[in-house]
Formats: sequence, C-alpha cells, structure tokens
Amino acid sequence: MYKGKTIAVVVPCYNEETQIEHVIQTMPEYVDQIVVVDDSSKDKTVEVIENLTKADSKIKLIKEKQNRGCGGALATGYIWARDNGFDVVVRMDGDDQMDPSELKLLLDPVVSGETDYAKGNRLFTGEAFEMIPKSRYFGNAILTLLTKIASGYWHVADSQSGYTAMNKNILKTLDWRFMYTRYGQPNHLLIMLNVLNFRVRDVPVKPIYGIGEKSGIKVKKVIFTISWLLFKNFLWRMKEKYLIRDFHPLIFFYFIGFVFFVLFIFLFADMVFGWVKLGHIEYISALGMMFSFMSSSLFTLFAMWFDMEANKDLK
Repeated sequence: MYKGKTIAVVVPCYNEETQIEHVIQTMPEYVDQIVVVDDSSKDKTVEVIENLTKADSKIKLIKEKQNRGCGGALATGYIWARDNGFDVVVRMDGDDQMDPSELKLLLDPVVSGETDYAKGNRLFTGEAFEMIPKSRYFGNAILTLLTKIASGYWHVADSQSGYTAMNKNILKTLDWRFMYTRYGQPNHLLIMLNVLNFRVRDVPVKPIYGIGEKSGIKVKKVIFTISWLLFKNFLWRMKEKYLIRDFHPLIFFYFIGFVFFVLFIFLFADMVFGWVKLGHIEYISALGMMFSFMSSSLFTLFAMWFDMEANKDLK
C-alpha cells in the first residue's frame, strides 16, 4: 500500500522478452499488484513472466487470445483492477521506458485527492530534445497541439506519454470497452476524461530511450491516423459536453468559424481560377477571401478561448 491506498500497476506488453523482467523486478515494494497483460506475444515474453510468477505472488498474468493493441491490453488490465477494488491504478509499459523510482511523483497528487489523473510529461526537462529521437519529438509536438484542441485540456503536454496514474472514480466511471485500442489510446482517453470533467495533472518525468526497446511506431503513419481519431472525437466531445450534458455557446463559434473557412476555400479557389483565366485578380474576390479568412480565424480562436475557460478548473 501507499499512504493507505492499494496500488495496482497494469503492464501491457507485446514481444518484450528482453525488457519485461527488469520492469517487474524494479517495481517498488509498495505496489500491491502487478497486472501484466500479454497482448498475444510471438516471442518468449509469456515464458519469462510465468517464471517470475513462481517467485512473486504479486504478479498476475493475463494472456490475450489475440493481439488487440496496447489500448486493448490496457482495457483488459483496467477492468481486472476495477473488479478487484484497487484505489489507484498505474500504467507502466513493458518496454522499460518508465522509471519506477518516479512512480511516487505520479501517485502523490492522486492519493492526496488533488487530481483524478496524473500523467508523465517528458517534455518538461531541457534534455528532452536531445534524448528523444527527433522524428518522435516533432511528431509528439504536433499531436500534443492537436490533442489540446481535441481534449480541452489546454494545460497538458506530451499527450503520447503512457506513464499514468488514476483513481478508482475514473476506473469505475469509464466504459473501457469503448476506449481506442491502438497508439492513439492516450489521446482518446484524455477526451473521454474531459467529457466527464475529471481533473488531469502533468507530472515532470525524464525520457528514457536507447535501452534495448523496440518501437513498432511508424511516425508518419501514426500522425495521420491519430489526427483523424482526434478530429472525430473532438466533434464527439463538442456534442456530448456542450450540447447534451450542458449547453455552451462556444459550439456556435466553432460552427461559424468552420462556415467561414469553407467560404474562404471556395473564394480562394475562385480567385485562383479567375487569375489563370483572366490574367488578373478580381479585387472583390480577394477582399471576400481575406474577410472570410479573418472571420474564420477570429471565431475559431474565440471558441478555443471559451473552451479553455470552461476547463480551467480541471487542472
């Protein structure tokens, strides 16, 4: 136990035979249960874990029958922890990129009731740019910006971080069957938490790379996939939070901003067509285009500002 609270750590893993043993063996003593969910690994991951369970009764191994993705394995572990009544549940991946010595930093604000969900932020440190592979650093930066807009948690950065801790209220409230199962899981979870008005806090943690982990992430592909996921769930959040659960006029600002943006695209295309066909730009078309662009930008920025204000108490 940690400060009177029972702690379960969910460890999703896939083909981590070289890393998983160190993850488990370095787990802090105050952790009550280590729930390792194997996502149908093809290597000796399960064999390694089964050998460890013989010497440590804290380890609970759950084997998925088919590969569901990291989010799917997490959901399985979260449901198990929920059904077994743990107070706080932590996610710590099986690739050994999360320092167990920093676990208390995540647990403290959750255990004390200061927040509902704490997540690691690897970008706080000045060493992040040097330590994180450049393609992943810039990809993370882009997705962080998009996730701020989509989730409503404007104070949160490093949206791809999987080092998290949550209280039992979240564990019992969310329907884990609907959580996204692939690499966009942390982003989708933030959107779900915002709709339900849970508090989220960033906690500085150090980035760990180059320790033998094997990443299956293809940055260029993942950015487009997660961007589409964020767009769909942004619209879902607008509907659920600001129409169904509690009406807020910011949806009109987003809608009007979108209408002006579509008008801007149409007028821009018309201006280019006229330029090519007539050899000069029609001033009225240029003026209309600029007016549409400015109106779209202003309405959208005001909508974002209203969204930021509506969620300022969820820090």
